[in-house]
Amino acid sequence: MTRFDLSGKTAIVTGAGRGIGKALALGLAEAGAQVAVVARTETDLHEIVETIEANGGKAHAIAADLTEAEAADKVVSQTVEALGGLHILVNNAGMNLRKKAHEVTEEDWDRVVDLNLKATFFMSQAAGKIMCEQLYGRIVNIASVAGQVAMRTGVAYGSSKAGVIQMTRVLALEWSKFGVNINAIAPWYFRTPLTEALLSDEAYLQEILQRTPSGRIGDVEDLVGPAIFLSSDAAAYITGQTIAVDGGMSVYGF
Repeated sequence: MTRFDLSGKTAIVTGAGRGIGKALALGLAEAGAQVAVVARTETDLHEIVETIEANGGKAHAIAADLTEAEAADKVVSQTVEALGGLHILVNNAGMNLRKKAHEVTEEDWDRVVDLNLKATFFMSQAAGKIMCEQLYGRIVNIASVAGQVAMRTGVAYGSSKAGVIQMTRVLALEWSKFGVNINAIAPWYFRTPLTEALLSDEAYLQEILQRTPSGRIGDVEDLVGPAIFLSSDAAAYITGQTIAVDGGMSVYGF
């Protein structure tokens, strides 16, 4: 067993139906964890569960609307009942609305903040109760470089992700004494179903690449290693931190 081995651990991954969340769920399972995969509709999760189980792992699908705070307790209790415990939470569920600030409505703001920030907190709260009691836990929040540097659109998104980064610090301050480490990952542009249309604009793509020192768009697999690391005992002395997985973009901003 290595320090990166997640055997014997149970994880929850939210927003696991596709894109980044799907890759993280499969990656944690490959590292040995049992995984509860969460999305708004359960049909999006069947393929993931089947893939994990076909490879000898164990998974459980949970349908939940995480913008409703009470859903967090439901997800955590169903995970513990189905998989026998909880050690890792990956808060990946999120959304973006790319609008100029003067075009953002109250409904727009609430949709983004409720999923990106509120859901992340209440999932962390529900998981944290168990983790603090058992004196062990790992929470990995998927933030964004948009929470660290200013972007030209997406004021609600950037604000919500900045909140996730600060929440990560505050929860680390409160819960690290209970053996619960909370960290965040801040991605830049990755190829997912949500960014496909945007990155198909060649002029926009070239502008992104010019601001990315590595010279390429991220692949979702680039996020799997950092997530496993932060979920594992290899990161036992790391808490309250945000790791940019951005090909160097945040070196000079956008």
